Amino acid sequence: MKKSLAVLMVMVLLAAGCSPDFGDQPEDAVIDDNVEDSLDDTAIIPKYNVTEENYRVLIDSNLSQARGVITNQIANRVDIDELEEGLRRHSKEPFNPEDYYFQEGQYLTDNVLYSWLERFDSEESPEGLNPELEEADSAREAEENNPRYLSHILEQNYLRKTEDDSVELAGMSIAIAMKSVYRFQTETGGPYYYEDISESEMRTEANRVANEVVQRIREMEDIPNVPIRLAIYREADQNSLVPGHYVAVSNVPADSASVDDWDDINEETVLFPSNHAQEVSPDIAATLVDFESDVASYFPNYVSVIGRGFFQDGNLRRLTVDIPVSFYGKAELIGFTQYVYGLVLSGFSNEYPIEINIKSGERQEAVIVREAGEEEGFVHIYR
Repeated sequence: MKKSLAVLMVMVLLAAGCSPDFGDQPEDAVIDDNVEDSLDDTAIIPKYNVTEENYRVLIDSNLSQARGVITNQIANRVDIDELEEGLRRHSKEPFNPEDYYFQEGQYLTDNVLYSWLERFDSEESPEGLNPELEEADSAREAEENNPRYLSHILEQNYLRKTEDDSVELAGMSIAIAMKSVYRFQTETGGPYYYEDISESEMRTEANRVANEVVQRIREMEDIPNVPIRLAIYREADQNSLVPGHYVAVSNVPADSASVDDWDDINEETVLFPSNHAQEVSPDIAATLVDFESDVASYFPNYVSVIGRGFFQDGNLRRLTVDIPVSFYGKAELIGFTQYVYGLVLSGFSNEYPIEINIKSGERQEAVIVREAGEEEGFVHIYR
């Protein structure tokens, strides 16, 4: 009987076409990269994105032409993440995710970027966008008077599908990453010095750099004249637990090679607990103090609760909380996670999304997520 059933199942599969049906498949599209003497590549366009707010990312062999540059230029990992994610966020206004596909930068190569990020030198680095190192009474004074303001230039491409089932570049976003603190040495192996850079000074330099970058892009024959979204990013200190933030954006029309004006951005990531957090949002700060007290009453061996709140125009848009704890068994972890989940539902407003990460050392043990407007959340305990 079992043997007959097995044969019947095989026959059913053969009748169904020998393979299961996974529903709608991704679309294939040809990339028209507009580069002379290049061959068209085939890219896969995912049929679905993760959320309606996310771009569909082209799946192809064309990785960023500047891979690795960002990690060499920006020391803080949290800055790298926010620089990339934030630029996509600020690209949605001119390049709607419903109409555009996302692709990593294809035009500003690592060689180009490294030459642009150098100090200007008429002989050795004529393409350098950082200030020339002028003579002074000492090497330290020369560095302090002429900081390297510019850390990185991030390119993102936005493409649209054409009538002949190809996709072509329809927009470009460029982030200008600027330092808030200039860290330097005057000799190899010597001590590090630090020079604070005011936001007004940084923005003046960023405007100069942005105009030069746009002009150079317009002069590149392989880049079509498409709209460019520019954004200025102010890095955090190298040892900061929270990233810096974008301070301004501008749209450059396809027929323009200059930046006319900037729109200010009011956003920041705030560390809880901190004095600054108490000033920005005393209510959230108080909620986290109560939350930490409740956690301590259940599990006194934890280290501390660390929160990061992302604010736009003074309003909390996202709250992430890390709880580092050492566990001695799975039941202990499950019980603690259940307890924390109850605290989330009873203690935090559902006006903003919240994510709780329960960790043991470097290992993620559990995650609790509740989206804005939802009464309940999602809990996952890792094996």
